[in-house]
Amino acid sequence: MAPNATDDNTAAGEADDLRVGRRKAVRYVVPVTVVGVAAATIGLVPALADSGDPDLPKITAQQLIDKIAASDVEQLSGTVKITTDLGLPDLGGLESGLLSGATGGGDGSSADPSAKLTGLASGTHTLRVATDGPDRQKLSLLEDASEYSVIHDGKDLWGYDSASNEVYHSTTGESAKAEEKRPATPEGLTEEALKAVDDTTSVTVDGTVHVAGRDAYRLVIKPRQSGSTVGAISIAVDAKTGLPLKFTLTPASGGSAVVDAGFTQVSFARPAASTFDFTPPKGARVTEADDVEAAPEDLGGFPLPGGGDLTGEPGGPEGGHKVVGEGWTSVAVIGTGGEGVPSDSELNSELGSEAGGALSGFLGSFGDKVNGKFGSGTVFSTRLINALVTDDGTVYVGAVTKDALVKAADSAK
Repeated sequence: MAPNATDDNTAAGEADDLRVGRRKAVRYVVPVTVVGVAAATIGLVPALADSGDPDLPKITAQQLIDKIAASDVEQLSGTVKITTDLGLPDLGGLESGLLSGATGGGDGSSADPSAKLTGLASGTHTLRVATDGPDRQKLSLLEDASEYSVIHDGKDLWGYDSASNEVYHSTTGESAKAEEKRPATPEGLTEEALKAVDDTTSVTVDGTVHVAGRDAYRLVIKPRQSGSTVGAISIAVDAKTGLPLKFTLTPASGGSAVVDAGFTQVSFARPAASTFDFTPPKGARVTEADDVEAAPEDLGGFPLPGGGDLTGEPGGPEGGHKVVGEGWTSVAVIGTGGEGVPSDSELNSELGSEAGGALSGFLGSFGDKVNGKFGSGTVFSTRLINALVTDDGTVYVGAVTKDALVKAADSAK
């Protein structure tokens, strides 16, 4: 432990209730939402810390949390590396088609952010980010021979895929602006992590580090409960600005990080105004959001108990939900109003033999049959988010182990 390490344990507030949403074709997509779920809140990968620990004044965990909350950085630009390892089987591009269809993008555009950014759910990626206040943000995903960008400028939100020369355009309201606080950066990930901090959580300051040439404190968050798939979360917090520079989530099962997100380069100077200018290139296919079949509520992110973006109305046969358990072992119970995992013949009939066979093989590769007081069903497991789909169509999902899911399903009966 570095000289500035402390043993402070901090409980900070109540965990928010998990919220749940509806999905078109939820019967088929829910098992695969482990991908979408991760993609919506999963983020950017890490900058490796520089060698040597900076000599910084001592600080308690609560003081560091307060410093994060008080951070008022509105202008920045930088490069982020993304590495995500959920332990999913090779999807072979299957997830893009399924999730695109689930979000209403089947007749839409390859530049639609809700479909394009699902690629962040696995592998290593490089992004460029820029922000100038709440009304201007840009995120660019750099690919081998192309680039994908999402640009928010005032009320306009643009997505541009240079590979297909397609453009997606929508307008945002004030409520949407409030949710656009760099969600795919260490700051956004940290915000979600801190929502999970309550009396079931240990929070400590574990020394200091250098990240992207900046001096930072290391904040460590750990569940006190057994049954969570989260082992620990480490956050490098800029000593001067309070901005999270690096976010690393390691699983309780051990091994490499599930999410490792951080800046490799960062500047707090105001980006040039031209950074956020966008005009559809000549010959580009432009899709307006209003022209696409209205998509059901976005399932959003579900990285941690108490956080996430699941939305919906409780109590109905479809989208109805409740929460079983508390803290890091919270499990959302979703009533889909449908049936359980479809058979091979049903998949082939509704999706076609090629797509149906691919999805059937995918589901079978990481789904385990289970039984309990609740009846029977299938657990779809990753290194972080697990989901139990019962034969009667109820879904139990959370950052908990398979045994904890079955226990939650039994207790809900």
